[in-house]
Amino acid sequence: MLRGPASWTRTALTLLLAYAAARLCVWLGTPIPWMIGPLLCTGLVSVFGARTESWAPLRNLGQWVIGAALGLYFTPEVGALVASLWWAIVLGVAWALMLGLGLAAWLRRVHAARLRLPPQQLLSTTYFAGAIGGASEMTLLAERQGARTDLVAAAHSLRVLLVTVTIPFALQAAGVRGLDALPPAIRVVQPGGLALLGLLTLAGALLMQRLGRANPWFMGALVATMAITLSGVQLSALPATLTELSQLFIGVSLGVRFTPAFAHTAPRWLGSVALATCVMMGLCAGFGWLMAQLTGLHPVTMLLGTAPGGIAEMAITAKVLQLGVPVVTAFQVCRLVAVLVLAEPVYRWRFARA
Repeated sequence: MLRGPASWTRTALTLLLAYAAARLCVWLGTPIPWMIGPLLCTGLVSVFGARTESWAPLRNLGQWVIGAALGLYFTPEVGALVASLWWAIVLGVAWALMLGLGLAAWLRRVHAARLRLPPQQLLSTTYFAGAIGGASEMTLLAERQGARTDLVAAAHSLRVLLVTVTIPFALQAAGVRGLDALPPAIRVVQPGGLALLGLLTLAGALLMQRLGRANPWFMGALVATMAITLSGVQLSALPATLTELSQLFIGVSLGVRFTPAFAHTAPRWLGSVALATCVMMGLCAGFGWLMAQLTGLHPVTMLLGTAPGGIAEMAITAKVLQLGVPVVTAFQVCRLVAVLVLAEPVYRWRFARA
C-alpha cells in the first residue's frame, strides 16, 4: 500500500515527538527511557486526537534489532542454565494459561449483563481478552471465533501499557538492577561481524515471516542469534544507538494504538481490565517469588519472566536494567509460543459448544 505525503509527514512528526520524549526521560532518569518516553508521549497525544502514525517497517526493524540483542546473551554456559530450568518454564506456561482463564471468567461474570452480547460472542470475547498473549495475535484468533475484536484489542493494549510502565518504575524505585552475572557474549562492535549478523538474522526473520509465525522479526532474529551464540561464535555486539532507536520504534508502535476511539471503548470494560491487570501483577509477583525459591534465581528475574506483559517489553526491561536477560527471555518466549498454540484449541474444547 502506497503512503502519501501526509502519511510520511505524520510518521516523521510522531518520531520527532517520540525522540524528544525519550531525551526528556533520559534527562529525568526514568527507567527504560527510550521505550517508555515514546510510549507514554505518543499514547497521550493520540488519545487526545493527534494524528500520530507508526510505520510498520520501523516497528519490524525495532523487533529485529532487539531480538538479535537478546540472542547475544545465550552463550553455551547460559544455554545450559536455561535448559536446566525446563521444568520451571513449563510451570510458568501453566501459570499463564490458568491466569488467563481466571481473568476471562471474571470478565464474563462482571460484564455479562452490561455488554448484552449473544452467549457465544460473550464467551469468545472474554476468553481471548483474558489470554496472556500478544495483542495482534489474540485479536486475530478472537475474530475467527466471532468475538468483539475492539474489546479484545483494547484489553491487551491496556494490559501491556500498564505492565510496561508500572514494573520498570517500581523496580527503579526499589533500586533493583544489575543482577546479571553473565554479560552478552561480546561487547565490542565489529563492522564485518555486525554485517554478517545482520544478514543471518534477516534471513531468520524472513523465514519466520514466510512460515507465518507470530512476531517473525523478533523471533527470527532471536532464534538466529541464539543459534550463533550457543555455538560459541562471537560476531559482533550491537551499537547502543541502534538498540535505543529500536526501543523508540517499539514504543511508538504501542503508543499509536491509544486513539480517541480506544478511550471511548466501553469505559467499564477498560476499568475492569485495569483492575484485573493490577491484581495479575500482584499474583505474578507472588508466583515469581515462589519460583525463585524453587530455582534459586533472583525473585526480580522471575518476576519479569512471569509478568503478564509483552515479550519484547519485558525482555527490554530485563536488558536495560540487567535483570536476568536470558531467563526472562526464555520464560516469555515459551509462554508466548504456548499461548499461541494452545489458546484456540483450548477455547474449542472448553467453550465452542457452550
